[in-house]
Amino acid sequence: MNIILVAVDTLRADHLGCYGYARPTSPHMDALAETSVVGDWHMSPAIPTHPAFTTINTGQFSITHGIVAHGGSREIPRDAPWLPSILHAHGYTTCAVDNLSQWRLDFHRGYEFYIDPTKRRALHVNADNREINRRALPWLEHHRNERFFLFIHYWDPHTPYLPPRAYRTLFYKGDPNDPAHHGLEGMERHKLGRAWRETWFNQLGPNITDPEYIVALYDGEIRYCDEGIGRLIQQVERLGLKEKTIILIIGDHGELMYRHGIFFDHHGLYDGNLHVPFILQHPELAPRRIRSMTAHVDIAPTLLDLCGIAIPETMEGICLTPWLEGTRTDPVREFVVCQECTWQMKWAIRTESHKFISARKPDFYGTPLKELYDLRADPQELRNIISQDPETAQHLEHKLESWIAEKMARNGLTEDPLIAHGLTLGRDEVQL
Repeated sequence: MNIILVAVDTLRADHLGCYGYARPTSPHMDALAETSVVGDWHMSPAIPTHPAFTTINTGQFSITHGIVAHGGSREIPRDAPWLPSILHAHGYTTCAVDNLSQWRLDFHRGYEFYIDPTKRRALHVNADNREINRRALPWLEHHRNERFFLFIHYWDPHTPYLPPRAYRTLFYKGDPNDPAHHGLEGMERHKLGRAWRETWFNQLGPNITDPEYIVALYDGEIRYCDEGIGRLIQQVERLGLKEKTIILIIGDHGELMYRHGIFFDHHGLYDGNLHVPFILQHPELAPRRIRSMTAHVDIAPTLLDLCGIAIPETMEGICLTPWLEGTRTDPVREFVVCQECTWQMKWAIRTESHKFISARKPDFYGTPLKELYDLRADPQELRNIISQDPETAQHLEHKLESWIAEKMARNGLTEDPLIAHGLTLGRDEVQL
């Protein structure tokens, strides 16, 4: 079975139609979802990009593989299991159309072909889906008679949200300069907010005041990327590969719009950042929804199992094949533990009903060191109820700290890996 793994950088699940979004941002992904297994609550347990993709490829939690921050000081361990390398060792022709190899983390490991269209751009995130497809689609045609693993990394929804002009008003009809809007106030308090004002906001016009205009641009980027994914799917069908190819679409992490004082970036352990799509089409699997939580750590063991390859014992994820086949419908897991160490230094534990967040150091925003959210009553996580429900907070904190302690002991760690590593991008923003 061939595999095409599509990662759309910075893609929130709840901005896609197949996840209930009202705007028509994703007609091609929605159509694929109708014939696929969809993970309703797929989570990214380590954010942002570098920890997320390391987790995806190793099938290990970040506390095990050690990549806890974006732009960090550590390298992926050479003895960590690595999905492309395993597939290549089993006879797969492996190719990435991606740019992660620009960092020194060895993301190119296991790929026979590594194609980086972003080298043509001063800013790699400005390589849009058309540039990516100009490399990916011909490669697919040239290697259609081989057993292949193709990884495609699209960047369109990542900041700056500057889709082609036809998409900039697709989901917005108001006045982005109306002084009655106040949702962007305070944005310049953060380094990124100042950067956004001084760079890509200037390309949109003077005095942007409405944050919903920026949200609409993000949605326009998704729609633009969705069309590129549609062309990829059409190529698979045109080449006669549909009946022998697994297509999996994921996001590495999501994006926060303008809540919690975070403006248009991917830090903070809230569901806008953690909840990402999981759409898996397999020619032999009937469409269904997995209603319980799955996670990036499950991807590598699941893909290996679907291809009949033994799962390394050092992978920590859960093989989802029984849930994909519908032979199991019980919850995949009771909780997911998540972490960030890039702009904020935090751990979180998420159950189906609650989330508890524990900071190892204060953050720039002055957020409480401990937060508790009732996800059913408050899905946007706007009301910290830790003082109203200390019993639930204590229970989840104990479960979180026990999980961390167990993983530390198993990996021979004597210090919390977030504290040991320290912040990367946010180190100069936080006065400790």
